[in-house]
Amino acid sequence: MSREIFEVTKDRFHLQDPNCYILQGTWPKEAKMRAMLDGSEIKSEIRRLEVVSALERFKDPDLMRGERITAAVRLPESLEGYQKLSVYADMPDKTFCWFSVSAKNLEKRRGKPQFYIEEEKIQQGFLRIRGWAVADCPVKIQIFDENKEKIQAEILRTERVDVEQMYEEMDHEDKTGFFAELTNLTGKVVYVVFYAGETKSVHVVNLQPTVILRKKIEKYAQKGMRYWKSQGSAALAGKIANKIKTASTREIPYQKWIVRHLPGAKELERQRREKFEYQPKISIVIPLYKTPEKYLRQLVETVKAQTYPNWELCLSDGSGENSPIAELLKSLAASDERIRVISHKEPLQISENTNAGIEIATGDYIAFADHDDELTPHALFECVKALNKNREIRLLYSDEDKMSMDGHKFFQPHFKPDYNPDLLCTVNYICHLFVVDRKIIDQVGMLRKEYDGAQDYDFIFRCIEAVKPEKIYHVPKILYHWRCHEDSTAENPESKTYAFEAGKRAIEAHYQRTGIDAEVHQGEFLGLYRTKFHRDHDPLISIIIPNKDHIDDLKRCMDSIEQKSTYRNYEFIIVENNSTEDSTFEYYKKIEAQNPKVHVVYWDKEFNYSAINNYGATFAKGEYILLLNNDTEIINEDCLEELLGYCMRSDVGAVGARMYYEDDTIQHAGVVIGFGGIAGHCFVLQPRGTTGYCHRIICAQDYSAVTAACMMVKRSAFEEVGGLTEELAVAFNDIDFCMKLRTAGYLIVYNPYAELYHYESKSRGLEDTPEKVARFNKEIQIFERRWPDIMRDGDPYYNPNLTLKSQDFSLKRI
Repeated sequence: MSREIFEVTKDRFHLQDPNCYILQGTWPKEAKMRAMLDGSEIKSEIRRLEVVSALERFKDPDLMRGERITAAVRLPESLEGYQKLSVYADMPDKTFCWFSVSAKNLEKRRGKPQFYIEEEKIQQGFLRIRGWAVADCPVKIQIFDENKEKIQAEILRTERVDVEQMYEEMDHEDKTGFFAELTNLTGKVVYVVFYAGETKSVHVVNLQPTVILRKKIEKYAQKGMRYWKSQGSAALAGKIANKIKTASTREIPYQKWIVRHLPGAKELERQRREKFEYQPKISIVIPLYKTPEKYLRQLVETVKAQTYPNWELCLSDGSGENSPIAELLKSLAASDERIRVISHKEPLQISENTNAGIEIATGDYIAFADHDDELTPHALFECVKALNKNREIRLLYSDEDKMSMDGHKFFQPHFKPDYNPDLLCTVNYICHLFVVDRKIIDQVGMLRKEYDGAQDYDFIFRCIEAVKPEKIYHVPKILYHWRCHEDSTAENPESKTYAFEAGKRAIEAHYQRTGIDAEVHQGEFLGLYRTKFHRDHDPLISIIIPNKDHIDDLKRCMDSIEQKSTYRNYEFIIVENNSTEDSTFEYYKKIEAQNPKVHVVYWDKEFNYSAINNYGATFAKGEYILLLNNDTEIINEDCLEELLGYCMRSDVGAVGARMYYEDDTIQHAGVVIGFGGIAGHCFVLQPRGTTGYCHRIICAQDYSAVTAACMMVKRSAFEEVGGLTEELAVAFNDIDFCMKLRTAGYLIVYNPYAELYHYESKSRGLEDTPEKVARFNKEIQIFERRWPDIMRDGDPYYNPNLTLKSQDFSLKRI
């Protein structure tokens, strides 16, 4: 059993009152606060901390005797002569020191910029540093070497909503977050200096390996001590043993992973020697606008380094007259006959500039890149390799990652699913590298300036509308490095809010062209979108709930719909499954008498989940069926509308929901075939409020399957595939059912905006007798026999570079 600990989690000065010192943390409810400056008591006051973060709210149940508080301590004008500030918690049975700090430390920090270092990674002359800094005026940041010489470093500044919430008194607009990467560092230390007006604060970064190791040990010791205090010595020993045991299977950092997965010199040389039967010319179109010379040179070098030689590089300079890169472009064009340049007297916007590049392109396929990004050397080779395997491919896209300004570090990889139309309507996940058959461009037209900022999003939609899904190919490899800087939407989305408004219009135009009546809203983050579908009628939904006793669960499930749901055209079909308690049957009579929407039907054969639901469906009168477990409870009042919106689309067969355990951790957010050897739920046990890999928890998208604990399905589609497979009595029947729907041509959609609790036990053992183990193994064999292709080739809505050993979408272990 965990122990409750009370501690300060944040301490700082008030930005506008240098005599006010603020402490935040967990505090025993029955205690009185006493702040002492050496032997003198000074004024202090407590207020309960209103938690804004969903993740912080989730932690609150752990506080039995405690609460989250903010305390304000009043300090004198001068601390000269004082030694220490101590804050005590006086409880009925004991007193303990909650917080202490030296007066010297306080005086050193008072009236100066306040900062916090969240990440400090040092490795062989490389430094990555990330954190935030605030003051009563905007903070400037500079970095110096050990000789106090300024280091030329690009320091990215980012919005930090969490910091702004903490510093409620901040009355100026300033980007409080910062991020910098430095390479080729020498010496023992680096100084990061934060300036605010006439004041400054300094953070010293030690570059010496021995000092770095010592600080690492101190950090782990502090973490271990905290864990020991909260969990006890036995739990700590167990945690250490588990860390050692799982060291070889834990995820490695992406920077190490990518080095091992990019082709080496021998492989690149082999690719250069390979001659494909089909050798299409690929035109790489790049719009330029006053591009920094070093980035343009680096981009061109990555094109020249391609192992597939039949390419041309089409550079359109939209900088206008007196372009700063005019001479550079002349030299680049002269350096390789495959490089073509077009210049313009007037400055061009992004769409017009890109179209000019397309117009001079002579390739069979057109590839698109931004003017400061880079291609991997095997990018075009992998595309042509795919085209040789399948000459029907018309569109290709690849995985991508982000790259530091100096090009030495790679991070935040985006390992994508195969073509996923509903994910595309939530976020432009296709993005880079995107390659399209020239004939498709001739058919759908080029980029449209009215969508500038999201012109590629609009263009991708029009291209995918022109081809069948099987002609869209995803290369599951990193072929594109996206350079991040402050004005890039890759790192700082707020810098281009107009782009996201254009993205919203691009999705709406796509829906209009495809005959879908819907409206699009900005999602929880810029760059994410949420679709709400319009209905021309409110069809009857038949809610099928199997039940065996457990009438409290059943009542809670039905009451949540009756009392919360704004959608009213539904019926309940309760499938009674061999209950034994008299009170259960009395309850059935009562609810049928009181509620005309309730129909109880009786299943008197042995338990078979598939057969029970199929039996219930024979009594359904609705156009849509909602398979629902009795131990569920809807959370949002529009839950049924959210499920119905997607399900009413002609191309959708079934829709699943976001489901939580009772403690607000994820129970279901889609299903991936292959997890756990057969299939499993995505993001299990991640706290509510987290968004998962690439925000996938909060993205509407297509999956291979969703759970039948809450699954809405078209009645016509249900009957078309013959309902659930009764050979699968307990396990994998819902996964198998979704696979049948997909084989029939339907999409399976996960909608995160339909939210429910599922009171299933996390630790519930599926198989606890020899008979059950035998039955479970038999059903595994049945599933594998029925769906050998996906078991062999992998789930198309997952990525082969991600692990199947955990459900968090982390990197495949090496």
